[in-house]
Amino acid sequence: MKTYLTVTFHSEGELPSKIADTLYQLGFRPTHGNYDFVYDWNRNVNLQETIELVNRVQAALRGTNVLLKFETI
Repeated sequence: MKTYLTVTFHSEGELPSKIADTLYQLGFRPTHGNYDFVYDWNRNVNLQETIELVNRVQAALRGTNVLLKFETI
């Protein structure tokens, strides 16, 4: 399974390069197309695991003034 992430930046928020660095540290990689980043689980995951990942991302990016959209397939 993979979790895709779309990031919307705010002009008064954190630098995109710092957001990208934080996401890299969490295991996300940049991607092309409809999404900005992807997290490859390399296995099937349940809803609780997905929610825990989203919680970690939200906590790491708290205060950065970015909008996040997740999709796990």
